[in-house]
Amino acid sequence: MSRMRIRWEIVIVLGLSLGASAVYSFVAIIAAATAPVALADQSTSVNPARSEREWLDFTYQFLSHFFDLVPVALALFLLWLPTRTAFDRIGLDLRRPGADALGGVGLFLAIGVPGIVFFAVSRLIGINLAVEASSLDTYWWTVPMLVFSALRAALVEEVIVIGYLFTRLKELAWSPWLIIGAAALLRGTYHLYQGYGPFVGNIVMGLVFGWCYLRWGRVMPLIVAHALLDIVSFVGYPLAVSLWPDVFAA
Repeated sequence: MSRMRIRWEIVIVLGLSLGASAVYSFVAIIAAATAPVALADQSTSVNPARSEREWLDFTYQFLSHFFDLVPVALALFLLWLPTRTAFDRIGLDLRRPGADALGGVGLFLAIGVPGIVFFAVSRLIGINLAVEASSLDTYWWTVPMLVFSALRAALVEEVIVIGYLFTRLKELAWSPWLIIGAAALLRGTYHLYQGYGPFVGNIVMGLVFGWCYLRWGRVMPLIVAHALLDIVSFVGYPLAVSLWPDVFAA
């Protein structure tokens, strides 16, 4: 594949997924920063209700998460080779369940716990918006849907930003640390809508995840870590609000 074709392919894949999110997020933080209300007094929602009617809320949320996975399928399709599957190329398989789970849990503890503390400090000093991670009103399907949302986010971000992008940029002869830095900056940028703290925190997360991917050659531990982080954040949000309303309440 020619270098020009690879470049255009990257633009198309990111334009259909997280690249577009990064652009919208950049516009959102400009709007928030220039609003007459202080950044700390504004809020944003990660898993908002889509309708006041329960069945419509369920349907809209499920379809939104499902169709967000289409760019993941596209990235895997583009990475597929006649002699090697995309799953094998980026380590998206169950060949090493124990090692992947252990690595994922280790990353979750190393990134997740300090990340939550960093978010809380960022909120207290006023550089973050209040992030409503989930609705406080629950239906019977709320927790399963939040888990689905967490898995969707983990697959979209780790398959596209790590597995796909690292593979293609390596084919363009980018240096390893340039690839890690570019991917980490992208990760931070599409979280800018939450404030400057999540921007910095996700860049750090991207640097760690990128280094681990180059070392392990597998996205599965990263997906496990990311999914655990989001599940705890989404499902545990009501408890966090009740315990520390000044930090987490929208």
